[in-house]
Amino acid sequence: MTSAPHSKLAHTPISFFTIPMGIFGLSLAFGAGGFALPALIAGGLGIVLLGVLFATLALKGLRHPAALKAEWTHPIKLAFFPATSIAILLMATFLLDLSPELARVVWIIGAAAQGVLTLIVISAWISHRAFGPGQLSPAWFIPAVGNLMAPLGGQALGYIELSWYFYAVGMLFWIILLTLVFNRLIFHDPLPGKLQPTIVILIAPPALGFLGWVGFHGGTVDAVAHLMINLGYFFTVLVALQLPALLRLPFALSFWALSFPLAAIAVVSFRYAALAGSTLHLMFGYALLAALSVVIVVLAVQTTRAALSGALFQPD
Repeated sequence: MTSAPHSKLAHTPISFFTIPMGIFGLSLAFGAGGFALPALIAGGLGIVLLGVLFATLALKGLRHPAALKAEWTHPIKLAFFPATSIAILLMATFLLDLSPELARVVWIIGAAAQGVLTLIVISAWISHRAFGPGQLSPAWFIPAVGNLMAPLGGQALGYIELSWYFYAVGMLFWIILLTLVFNRLIFHDPLPGKLQPTIVILIAPPALGFLGWVGFHGGTVDAVAHLMINLGYFFTVLVALQLPALLRLPFALSFWALSFPLAAIAVVSFRYAALAGSTLHLMFGYALLAALSVVIVVLAVQTTRAALSGALFQPD
């Protein structure tokens, strides 16, 4: 049964913001691969979608504040709130070549939001509340991903010291959370079905870590850069081995977790190919971009079907 319109608004999850993350990621991957027009189209779509989602979020806050507060205090859903600032930072990165001054304004807004949300989320994690292993998932990487995303635009805009701040925080909590998440995956019960696709987020931190590091070092591919890119590829292969199990799951909004990390490792492949003159990595980039394009199309179709049926707007 389809929910009433007001119920749909109340049950519009914050995780919807992973969709523009994936769309902007597709745009950046197209751009890195040299496909300017598809990159422009995807980026434009991302801006429209992000505007719609922020309007929806504001309306939800006005009409259903209790529902928004419930997400804010939820131990798993809280980690998805920084997806809002990540999407803004991705939009700023997309705008860099089109309008640097507009990109600057958007980046400042996104960076400020990312900084505040990171502090709030981590403060909630270390508060007096006790979290159980079952509440931990790879979705907790999202705040770290946002901090590692910030330098991509910040470096180009000249905010080097601020970019180092975000990079340092992102790397620290990536390492901490990587240990915690692997402990959860190995020694505790399997992730619930809806959260299993979030394992793909493992790819994003080392991929963004590579891009940030080479950006700080003038495009030099040193030992740290090699470490980051190979960790990114390791997690990509590791996730690929989990795909047969993931594809047997019913569709959920969490499947959009596949999109941005795949885009990030595609961009990394193109970047490394350009810096090192590697034809092999260029081929990796094209293969990953093709896979990403298919994933985005399938996700868009499945999301549209689920939205029309009301399946995306059911209470958990």
